[in-house]
Amino acid sequence: MQQKNESRSNKARTEATRLALISAARRLFSEKGYAETSTPEIVTAAGVTRGALYHHFEDKLALFRAVVRQEYAAVADEITTAVGEQPGSALDALRDGSRGYLKAMSDKGRVRIMLLDGPAVLGQSELSQIDRETSADALRTGLSEAMDAGHIQRLPLEALTVQLSALFDRAALAVSEGDDPEDHLRILDAIFAALK
Repeated sequence: MQQKNESRSNKARTEATRLALISAARRLFSEKGYAETSTPEIVTAAGVTRGALYHHFEDKLALFRAVVRQEYAAVADEITTAVGEQPGSALDALRDGSRGYLKAMSDKGRVRIMLLDGPAVLGQSELSQIDRETSADALRTGLSEAMDAGHIQRLPLEALTVQLSALFDRAALAVSEGDDPEDHLRILDAIFAALK
C-alpha cells in the first residue's frame, strides 16, 4: 500500500513541478515576451531547478509550446462558456462565441503569447495546428451548424473558418491596443448577418 501512495505522491509532485514551470513561463512570456525571457528566470520564478525544467521540457521552445497550448485551451473554454449549453440558434451561438473570444483575449499577455509571439516563434503552420486541436473547431462547428440550419448561406467551410478566424484575431489585437470591444462586436454581428 505504501508503494501506491509513494507512486501517487511522486506523480503529484511531478505534475506540480510541471504546472509551476508552465505558470511561471506564462507570466514571464506575457510580461516580457519569448525572446526576452531566459530559462534561468523561469526556473527561479517557478522555484525549481534547471534540471527540473529539462526533465519536463526539452527546451524553452517546448515550454513555450505548452504555454501556447494552454492559452488556446483557455480561450476555447471561454467560448464554450459564453455559448452555453442551449444557445437560442446556431447564429446566436456564433454571436455568443464572438463575445467569449474577445473576453478571453482581453488579457494582453494572452494576445502577446498567442497572436504576436506564437506565430513568430512556432511558425504559422504549427500554431494553426494547435488552434485546430483546441479552439478553431468551435468556430468551424458553429459555422457548419449555422449553414445546416439555413441561418447563413452555404460557403466553403474551411476558407470561411480561416478568414473569420483571422478577423477575430485582428479584432483581439485592436481591442488589446485600446479599441472598444463593442465596436468590433457590432461589426462581427453585421458580418454574420450579411452571411444570410
